[in-house]
Amino acid sequence: MKITDVSIVPVLLSGGSGTRLWPLSRKSYPKQFAPLLGDLTLFQQAALRFAPDASQAGASPAFSAPLVVTGSDFRFIVVEQLAELGIDPGAVIIEPEGRNTAPAILTAAFYLMARDPDAIMLVAPSDHAIPDALAFREAVGRGLPAVEKGRIVTFGITPDRAETGYGYVELGARPAASEGPVDLVRFVEKPDSARAEAMCASGNFLWNAGIFLARAADMVEAFRLHAPDVVDPVAEALKKATADLGFLRLAPEEYARVPSISVDYAVMEKADNLAVVPFSAGWSDLGGWDAVWREQGADADGVALTGPAEAIGCTDTLLRAESDAQVLVGIGLDNIVAVAMPDAVLVAPKDRAQDVKLAVELLKKRGRAQAETLPRDYRPWGWYETLVLGPRFQVKRIVVHPGAALSLQSHHHRAEHWIVVEGTAKVTIDDTTQLVTENQSVYIPLGAVHRMENPGKVPMVLIEVQTGTYLGEDDIIRYEDVYARGQGAKG
Repeated sequence: MKITDVSIVPVLLSGGSGTRLWPLSRKSYPKQFAPLLGDLTLFQQAALRFAPDASQAGASPAFSAPLVVTGSDFRFIVVEQLAELGIDPGAVIIEPEGRNTAPAILTAAFYLMARDPDAIMLVAPSDHAIPDALAFREAVGRGLPAVEKGRIVTFGITPDRAETGYGYVELGARPAASEGPVDLVRFVEKPDSARAEAMCASGNFLWNAGIFLARAADMVEAFRLHAPDVVDPVAEALKKATADLGFLRLAPEEYARVPSISVDYAVMEKADNLAVVPFSAGWSDLGGWDAVWREQGADADGVALTGPAEAIGCTDTLLRAESDAQVLVGIGLDNIVAVAMPDAVLVAPKDRAQDVKLAVELLKKRGRAQAETLPRDYRPWGWYETLVLGPRFQVKRIVVHPGAALSLQSHHHRAEHWIVVEGTAKVTIDDTTQLVTENQSVYIPLGAVHRMENPGKVPMVLIEVQTGTYLGEDDIIRYEDVYARGQGAKG
């Protein structure tokens, strides 16, 4: 069988925190799951990039269902966002904790190799922007002859500016736009401005996209040669992995012994069997708000607007508002990024976009919840957000997906009052079950065992009023849960 006839398995890495796009992207809900550019999330765009539609049927190369590596908190988000596209994941592997890219990639390689010794994997971060998906698929096809020879292929982006925020790869020859793989000489760390200018002028340097194409077996062998300390604990974590509903949960004790290291440091900077496919049809890792401004497309004055935002006399500026309940207005701004969330606002010069991580570090030191969590908390059954919070009360809006159900639970410290404002709720309180429709309410006493479900075919929305001495999310005792989350705030 020719290697060009084999289906490639997209491996979507979906565990990053994306703090450089704070306040939109946070640890609780990172940028890959947000509709940052357009109506689809970055994760959904990455999945569609390798899911052929009718117009691509029979095109080469062919792709199979994606394998997703993500964290426990995001497992249901991954499945839900794929389901919205009609894509069934091949597998979703849950990391007990983030250990950087090398362990995640090796885990995927071991998993695929065990099922098919000739499996080919395309490792792709799920938070990048590649506007021309077909052009990138064609670039992947150009890398297959090198993969057939046992090489690991990476993708280098033709620079259109002397960027200091990216790493680079040096090529053995100056590439042509339509060429196949070119020999890779070395990786270059993020340069200063002068070095970046010189590298771009030479024509022998491309941006390092961090996307890799290889046989799973060749990827495993590269780790055995160059990062043997990663191999055994990853293999053990996968060997002792447990099935969790439709997910595969890696063994936590074994995975905790895996070194936290990037695949570049662990393998790619040491390997001598690498090749680079040049790609010039557009790419961004969206590593800062300046990159979002660039990719979003600005008007004639360089102004990019998202949401209820208005600009008066502004130039080279990004204004983004995420709530319909507020309007962001910029007057006379130049080279500014302003991002307004319901609970936090960022204002900074565009050329200091990379310093946003300093704001996150500061807020964490101050103990501010905004450093890592969004007002809206996503759960496998839907989501909720706090509308009002006082010393002994809290008001929430809760949205439950059709057919979904919260866990059967009780609380030690709070009582709850539920008012249905859209749809119908099926409510269980101790031994009683009843339907609660729009404009009806029900009271759940402190300590009562209760559950809410949405038996309908449209989202159910209710307002929850909590009263008590402690209102934290960890005051939950679960007795039954269709999502097998265990105890704790999220399980």
